[in-house]
Amino acid sequence: MSAIRQGIQDKDRTLMGRDVGASFSWKRAGTYIALALVFFLLGFVPIWLKVREISDQRDAAQRELRLSAMQITLSSAVIDARRGEYEPARQTASDFFATLRDQLAIGDESALATVQRDNLRPLLTKRDEINTLLARSDPASADRLSDMYVMYCQAISNIQAHDESR
Repeated sequence: MSAIRQGIQDKDRTLMGRDVGASFSWKRAGTYIALALVFFLLGFVPIWLKVREISDQRDAAQRELRLSAMQITLSSAVIDARRGEYEPARQTASDFFATLRDQLAIGDESALATVQRDNLRPLLTKRDEINTLLARSDPASADRLSDMYVMYCQAISNIQAHDESR
C-alpha cells in the first residue's frame, strides 16, 4: 500500500513529465506580471484621464458658482436699498465686501482671475462709504450700490467672454 501511495504522490508531483518544483520559471512569472501591469494600465489610464477632465469641469463649475453667489449677494443689497430696507441692505453689502476681500486675499486660489481681481479691487475702497450711507438710511446708497453692481458685472463678464473665446 505504501508503494501505491508513493506512486500516486510521484504522479501528483509531475506535470506532463516534469517535476512541478522544477517547472517554475521566473521568466514566465515576470511575463505574467508584466502582462497584468499592461492590462491594468490599459484600464486605468482612460479612467484617470476622464477623472481629470471631470475634476476640471467641477472646479470650473465651483468657480462660476462662487462668482454667481457674489453677484446675487450684491444684487440683493441693491434691491433691499431700493425698497428702503437699509439695514438688510447694509448687512448683505457687508457680506459681499467680506467675500470679495477674501477672494482678493487668497490670490491665485481665488475664483477670480487676475484681471478680475485687478478690476474689482477698487470696489473695496467704496465699502466704508456704502456702509455709512446705508447706516444713515440715505436713498443715494441705492444708486451707489447699483453702480457697484454694474462694475462687478462688467468685470466678471469681460473675463468670462475672454475665457469662452479660447
